[in-house]
Order: sequence, then structure tokens, then C-alpha cells
Amino acid sequence: MMQLTTREQSGVLVVSVSGRIDHASSEEFTRLLEPLLVNCRQGQPALLLDFSGVAYISSAGLRVLMMASRQAKAQQGSFAIAALTPLVQEVFTISRFNLIVPCHASVDAACKVLGQ
Repeated sequence: MMQLTTREQSGVLVVSVSGRIDHASSEEFTRLLEPLLVNCRQGQPALLLDFSGVAYISSAGLRVLMMASRQAKAQQGSFAIAALTPLVQEVFTISRFNLIVPCHASVDAACKVLGQ
């Protein structure tokens, strides 16, 4: 079962994601992200996904992130990902997904960039 926990840090909404994001969990991941994305708009806190607890992501998971990124951009919100595990980092690099969604080495580093 997928877990999303939220907290505020330096004016950024940090969402800790844990587990696997694959075909079996991508619909649940989309459903859990939706209410958070509604508020990811200009004048609202940036939305940062903390991926330190994500062990694996498939193309289905990347698709959810791409759609989330598009929605945030359309609303002129800030959306980024931080703390990729080595396996997930490799998937992002191979798929060049790190060029689509801003990726940061750590939550603290991301908050320095995104925080207002």
C-alpha cells in the first residue's frame, strides 16, 4: 500500500512517498496526488516529492509524474522531486526524466531553491 505523508518545510509542501510506484500502485498514486496538485499553483507553496522512500518506479509511475508536472505547469505552480534512491535515479537518467521534472539531491537543497 502506498503512503504519502505531508509536512511543511521552508515554505514548501514536502510530500514523502514510500514504496514501489508501478502498474499496480500508479492509480492509487494518482488519486493521492490529485488533491495536492489542485493547490500547486502560482502564489501557493511549491510541491516537492521526497522520493527517499521509493524503492522502484516503472513507466506507469513516470507517466503519473509527467501528468502531475504538466498540471502544475498549467497552473503556474512549482513541482519538483528530491532525494532519489540510486535505482530510481538510474531510471530517471536513462529515460531522461530528470530533464522533464526538476530533481534535487536532497529535500533541504530543494527547499533552498523552491522556498519563498
